[in-house]
Amino acid sequence: MEFKTRDYRAEDKVYSLTRISVSSHPLCSSASSSLLHTQDHGSTEFFDPLRGLSTQTLEPVENTAVAEKLPATQPTSHLSSKKEWTSFNKLLMQRFPVPKMISVSSFSSKTIKGSKASGELSSNIQSDELNDSQKLKEGGFKIVSQQEYIKRLHELKDEIMRSWHSDDRVTTLKLSIKVARLLMDTSVAQFYPTLFVLAADIMDMLGDMVWDRIKQKAEFADDGTKICSLSDDFDANRICFEAKETCNNWFRKIASIHELLPRIYLELAILPCWRFLHDNVMDDLMRLVTMIRGVADPLASAYCRFFLLHCAQKLPQLDTGHLIACISDTKIVLTRIVSMKETKYGNFLGDRRLVISLMEPTIEYTMRCIFKDPNQVADMILRLELYGEVPWISVILHYLLKELPVSVVCSNAVEILHLVDCSSDYSFDQCLNYKVLGLKLCEGISQVNTVDVLIDEVIQVAIKRKSLDEYLKILDAYMDIILQYKIDHYLSSILSEIFERLCSEVVTEDELANLQSIIVKLVTHFDDMKQVFDLNYFVDILDVMHGSSRSIVSMHILNNATRNDDINDPTTIKLLFDVAQSLHDSVDFSSTKQDDNQQAERLIVRFIDKVDHGIDLDRHLTFLIECRGAFSSMNDLKEILVHSSNLLATRALRLREKKDTLNFIKSCITFNEVTIPCIPSYSRQLILYLETAEVSLLGGLISHSDGLLDSAISCLQDVNLVDGMRKNEDADGIVSLMRKLCSFMLMVPGNLDQGVTYIPKNILSLLDSQSWITPKLRIRVLCSLLSLSATFSQNELPYHPIHEEVFGNDSLFFGDARYSQELVSLSTLILHNMVDTIPQESSQATRGKLALEACNCIAMSFNVNQEISSVCSKLVEIARSCLGPADKYLQSTINFVHKQSPVSVGGK
Repeated sequence: MEFKTRDYRAEDKVYSLTRISVSSHPLCSSASSSLLHTQDHGSTEFFDPLRGLSTQTLEPVENTAVAEKLPATQPTSHLSSKKEWTSFNKLLMQRFPVPKMISVSSFSSKTIKGSKASGELSSNIQSDELNDSQKLKEGGFKIVSQQEYIKRLHELKDEIMRSWHSDDRVTTLKLSIKVARLLMDTSVAQFYPTLFVLAADIMDMLGDMVWDRIKQKAEFADDGTKICSLSDDFDANRICFEAKETCNNWFRKIASIHELLPRIYLELAILPCWRFLHDNVMDDLMRLVTMIRGVADPLASAYCRFFLLHCAQKLPQLDTGHLIACISDTKIVLTRIVSMKETKYGNFLGDRRLVISLMEPTIEYTMRCIFKDPNQVADMILRLELYGEVPWISVILHYLLKELPVSVVCSNAVEILHLVDCSSDYSFDQCLNYKVLGLKLCEGISQVNTVDVLIDEVIQVAIKRKSLDEYLKILDAYMDIILQYKIDHYLSSILSEIFERLCSEVVTEDELANLQSIIVKLVTHFDDMKQVFDLNYFVDILDVMHGSSRSIVSMHILNNATRNDDINDPTTIKLLFDVAQSLHDSVDFSSTKQDDNQQAERLIVRFIDKVDHGIDLDRHLTFLIECRGAFSSMNDLKEILVHSSNLLATRALRLREKKDTLNFIKSCITFNEVTIPCIPSYSRQLILYLETAEVSLLGGLISHSDGLLDSAISCLQDVNLVDGMRKNEDADGIVSLMRKLCSFMLMVPGNLDQGVTYIPKNILSLLDSQSWITPKLRIRVLCSLLSLSATFSQNELPYHPIHEEVFGNDSLFFGDARYSQELVSLSTLILHNMVDTIPQESSQATRGKLALEACNCIAMSFNVNQEISSVCSKLVEIARSCLGPADKYLQSTINFVHKQSPVSVGGK
């Protein structure tokens, strides 16, 4: 066999494309225009997908399939309010978890246990109600399960609907009264919000059914003849007598209910029906507001007002007097609660707090309604007498502040702050009012007036707080304003105060969370972490933090420090190193990686990558050594450290004297030789061994390069120890690395003691020992080894080492017969391996393609004489039997081999 002689320089000139210098990138607009003129593209405009979307504006497409046609009887505003009501009620039920067992009054228990309204029912509702009222006075409580209670309410709803559809209006009303009467029983406490939601749903259902019935009577005669069609804003004078009579009958029946609360709920349920009788429904609404004042129980009255606000939104009214009246009445009720003194029964502070917390959702919803219309904000503030002399109840003020527009809060910041100062009752945590005010101001931070006066007063308020938690809560809300307006003297005093308090108290989790928020805002505000570290007490405060709060702060610090330029300040590097080490120690990298673990690892890796000690390469290598010890749990980081070490070695070649450079590169290689075996992935080890061997060769360290290549071969021998079931992609990757090793071998001088084909023979032996290498992968490696042998045989290699003292094999062994004989011997062995391996492939199509791939490689490597032609013919026959004679790859291979020699190979 004879290797084919090749002239790589000549081939490069022949096959290289002609290069033309251009003044702009071919994908830019000007180049695209010229391209359109020079080529025949017709009228088609050039569009480059890499440059983004077309400049033409796309017209929005309306989704007609999703759009709903709103009923004429329900205006859009009403549907929006209904959706908001439903969403609010869902949150309300989630806010107060329902206990499994509920203590209810004996009368409520009778209703829940299933006393159904069936059989003969008295038409005299007032008489029945008086009887029920007498029963209600009977003392005693009973225990029922919450499941039983809720199930019974659903049953009552179904019964009401069935009786309605059976035209049994009396039963419908009687059952509805029973549901409403349940709301009189506030002994259920924690369950009351859930009870209200379920009962209000039944009341709404009743109201809708009554409304539809009366509206139908107004629009249609008894015989079905249409009388008129009512619009949303119809007048009462258009309603026929029969419809009005039916409507009057409903209100009279409800007016005969003895108990006040059920009477109010039932009238509210059908409140919109007053529009069938007269146009001034607001008078009826205000009458109901006044009636609710007669409900003594604060919880029952609060939720009744809650339902009133919901029902009022069904009216096409513009007046908002009922909103002001409701919040004023709520203020009176809460004032009585918070002013209660200790009685002979003891201090009921706990119960009062529970009542207030249960009332909070009703206050929140009221404030939403008050400030719903942005055009009426100024009028509402005036009518609420926001800046009056009378202190506000804290809980009401809280939800008022939440709903106030940002512009109003910012323009009246100091006045509102004074308002919060004066509202210090126990109905709500005053710190949260300071906090919500601060958050509102931060939303419109550019609109804040009198910043110095505001912050000065806020800090004085915070300092007076003895609790560290309260102090941090208040400061946290205003930290963005302090940072935005660069009030540095406040910042210094704040950090000093925080550190003093941290040293004198045991820090709780809540306090750590607030401290975390403050520190994160501080960190993210500055572009340069050196400015943050230079702040007095910042590092001391950081040292006090621990747990998840410390980890989160550490991640923000590293993220902020690494988002810009390289980090080169020694002090900053040391502090960031401590931060990264603290983060590393708080995360379990050995467990299955979660998002937080991955983010922490990415930040630490990015920090190490950003560190730059400039020309002090020895210090940087020392830094990498420190990182390897400090972050030992991070396997991915070890790989980065090896890459960084190799980068340092290449930088040393450009910056240093030859003698110093050699020693430094040796240190880098030694660092890598210690680090690489610690990486569990053999494929990654192989990559790093090859990379380090290249760096060694670049520095002229041939012996080190040989040692690294031996380590790479040993790594390949251990691959089958990873697991028994190797994935195809892993195997493909390792084979690709083996082929890369073959390419790298062209630059490595042959070993005079072990022979120039020492490493290729080791690779060949490796193929026989690894069970995971399939015939397909084996052929790929064999082709690479054969190409390597053929390239080694050339008088001039295609590429050489850059180092001037490292000579290629074409220089070292030129004209040496033993060298050529060794290459021929290796190639013969590879050739036989190829021929023996191909039949082992089980897939017929793959076997045919492997035969052609081997045939092409052989024809490119050797002169096609009789011996080579025989081998190629055998491979072509295998391919023809597997792929068929018409296969294009087969035909092109036959043509290629035929051109290499006059001997016919397999026919055409």
